[in-house]
Amino acid sequence: MGYVFQDARLFPHYKVRGNLRYGMAKSMAGQFDKLVALLGIEPLLDRLPGGLSGGEKQRVAIGRALLTAPELLLLDEPLASLDIPRKRELLPYLQRLAREINIPMLYVSHSLDEILHLADKVMVLENGQVKAFGSLEDVWGSSVMHPWLPKEQQSSILKVSVLEHHPHYAMTALALGDQHLWVNKLEQPLQTALRIRIQASDVSLVLQPPQQTSIRNVLRAKVAQCYDDNGQVEVQLEVGGKTLWAKISPWARDELGIKPGLWLYAQIKSVSITA
Repeated sequence: MGYVFQDARLFPHYKVRGNLRYGMAKSMAGQFDKLVALLGIEPLLDRLPGGLSGGEKQRVAIGRALLTAPELLLLDEPLASLDIPRKRELLPYLQRLAREINIPMLYVSHSLDEILHLADKVMVLENGQVKAFGSLEDVWGSSVMHPWLPKEQQSSILKVSVLEHHPHYAMTALALGDQHLWVNKLEQPLQTALRIRIQASDVSLVLQPPQQTSIRNVLRAKVAQCYDDNGQVEVQLEVGGKTLWAKISPWARDELGIKPGLWLYAQIKSVSITA
């Protein structure tokens, strides 16, 4: 098992090249250059750890762990000791690793943003007990996870695929079950799998499909549950077998008669691509 600590724990008297080769498995000798390129650390090979930034040190530490040819890579809050700019620097490299190396990664974190951008599956632990386990999309949208999300993070994570590119406008349609969402034009080819995030505050509800609206995304949805939360109502919707959250006022709930089992339309003002 490869292990990456919160702090890099590099040997200060070895250059980066020496740190990487320390403990390197013979079977990984042919992968050295490829891994160095993947982590973007070629310019660092002849430097000592004392002259590296926090993000650079962590990239070297990850490379050293991978060069031991582990069957599992455990990363214990690898970004916890870094400031925000260094976290932003390292996160794209972790995303590339998750896509390109054929090794399971167990990533321990308290950061919802890191989980959102890196995880395929999520386990929620509280006081040593497993509260939820499953795909990121299912756990993020579950009632178990919902209380853990700050108000600004109340959102839905959905798996979609590129359906079509508009012939006249710079827009791309993403397939969501038997419906679709329009987003600003993407460069990905058709059928590319993507993950999107929709903020609950960007979803409004209407009983009938609106006419002549500037909102491009209007989806038919079924109300699954309603939760009162500090003067707001969080509405859990089912859309094409997926969970979509909306946030409305108690007045709107009562006036529209929103309750479990009701079919209505969700107007989505903004969609962001996460992976």
